[in-house]
Amino acid sequence: MKVLVAVKRVADANVRVRVKADGTGVELDNVKMSMNPFCEIALEEAVRLKEAGKATEVIAVSIGPAKAEDTLRTALAMGADRAILIQADGRVEPLAVAKLLKAVTEKEGVDLVLLGKQAIDDDSNQTGQMLAALLGRGQATFASKLDIADGVATVTREVDGGLQTIALPLPAVVTSDLRMNEPRFASLPNIMKARSKPLAKTQAADYGVDVAPRQTVLKVEEPAGRKGGAMVGSVAELVEKLKTEARVI
Repeated sequence: MKVLVAVKRVADANVRVRVKADGTGVELDNVKMSMNPFCEIALEEAVRLKEAGKATEVIAVSIGPAKAEDTLRTALAMGADRAILIQADGRVEPLAVAKLLKAVTEKEGVDLVLLGKQAIDDDSNQTGQMLAALLGRGQATFASKLDIADGVATVTREVDGGLQTIALPLPAVVTSDLRMNEPRFASLPNIMKARSKPLAKTQAADYGVDVAPRQTVLKVEEPAGRKGGAMVGSVAELVEKLKTEARVI
C-alpha cells in the first residue's frame, strides 16, 4: 500500500505573526518556518503504518516555493521514503492544491492520502475534502484514530457530539486531527540520511494545473485590542454594567 502525505511550509506555530505595514499580508521575512503541525501528525501516522507493515512506501509532497525543500527534508528525516516538491510561487489556493495532489496521486498509484485537517496559516480546512471529491474516493475528516485491515480503513473521527467511527474501503482520503498521535522528532542520524533520499522537483505547470489565485486579498488587519477587565463589587453592579456598558443583556 502506497501512502501519500501532503506537507505544507508555514510560519512556525511558536512565532508571533505580524501584519505588514501596507496591510497586504503577514510579514514572513526573517520568520522561522516549519512544517504545518497537522501535516506532521499525518506524516507520523503514515510512518507508523509503514513500521507496522501495512504500508510499503510513504511519499511526502509539498506545494510551494523552492524553500519548501527544507520542509520535505524534515519529512524524509521523520521517515518518508521519498519526496516531491511542486514549485509554485505566491499564494496557492486549496482547490489548486487539491488538483495538483490529484495528479500526483493518480500518477503514483497511491492507495491512501493523508493530510492535516487544515493549515495554521490560512485555516481553510478544504483541501482534503476537495481532493476526495476530485478523485471520487471516500473520505474521513478530523481523524483521531486510524486502522487499516483487509483493504478497509477504520477511522475514529471527532465530531461535535463526541466520537464517530466509520469504515471506508481503500483507496481513500483521510485528514488528521490533533489527537491522532504525537509526532516524533527527527534525530540527527536520520537528518543526515535524509540528504541522500530522493527528492524530485517539478513545476505546477507540469501537471497542467493553473495555480493563479481566484480570490484577491483586499486587506489584512491585526485583531482589535482587548480592553482590560475590571472588578465589580456585587452581582447587581455586574448586571448593570452588562446592561449599560457591554449592552449584552
